[in-house]
Amino acid sequence: MTFHRATPQRLSREELVEAARVSIRKGSASFRAASRLFDRTTRERVWMLYAWCRACDDLADDQDHGGALGPGLDPESRLATIRTLTEMAFAGEQTGEPAFDALGQLAREVPITHAMAEDVIAGFALDAAEWRPRSETDMLRYCYHVAGAVGVMMAAVMGVPEGDEDTLDRACDLGIAFQLNNIVRDVAEDDAADRRYLPVEWTVEEDIPPGELTKPHYRAGLVRIVARACHLASGYEASARVGAARLQFRQRWAILSAANIYGAIGRKVVARGDHAWDHRVRTSKAEKLRLVAAAALAAMRRSPTPAIAPGPSRRQLAALARA
Repeated sequence: MTFHRATPQRLSREELVEAARVSIRKGSASFRAASRLFDRTTRERVWMLYAWCRACDDLADDQDHGGALGPGLDPESRLATIRTLTEMAFAGEQTGEPAFDALGQLAREVPITHAMAEDVIAGFALDAAEWRPRSETDMLRYCYHVAGAVGVMMAAVMGVPEGDEDTLDRACDLGIAFQLNNIVRDVAEDDAADRRYLPVEWTVEEDIPPGELTKPHYRAGLVRIVARACHLASGYEASARVGAARLQFRQRWAILSAANIYGAIGRKVVARGDHAWDHRVRTSKAEKLRLVAAAALAAMRRSPTPAIAPGPSRRQLAALARA
């Protein structure tokens, strides 16, 4: 991705949506499957938000829709480019990058704010600083910025008003649950890239020395750590289901489908034990269909029993960045 200073040609909304559709098709089978359940307008908006998130992630890591990490040269410059393009998008300027122009289009249609986007970008800033979580709260802070804050933006896309703090909290909780499941699935991949997202305090408790997390003789301790993270994820997922019950049926169905699919990833990692990282954990097409069907049944039932907040709220986690 390159940053164009010349004034680029303005793409139509249809062209931006098509570019976003291609991005989600290439980048996330799970999220794409859930997005099909939205009505057309919401689905297109969800795709545009995904495209911006994906573009930021790829720009930060020098990737193309995931895959091997790039050399990571000059991360501060990459972060500055993300911020500049995002600021231009919210200002209504053309960036020359369809994913960022899609964000600008989205900001004209729904009440997402620059502050919401900045909370997401703060997660890339943590990576750029080679930040590592020491405590469980540190890990949750990271999960908030890279996924929980995206959940808040997603809720705004689906029409949740900015003043509905509890529902926005629940949307954030779903993002945190997603990210915890991603962390446990990608432990080996992240370790190979010298990235750590599991708390240092947890590894110390399991007597795993620095740099030895994925070594075979420490695998039993890693399995226990992963189970601990997945238990956290299940609490955040339960909280999110309460918020989903307040949405319209098709939105509720899509969100519950995503919760089922991402939750299945974490459960598969736990079930595989010390073989969880022999091959990347995925859900098959048949499994996705079963999980989507189960979500449809759940969406038609009465609202779930309100769940107790599983940990620090989004406002508490956001405040850590400003402390």
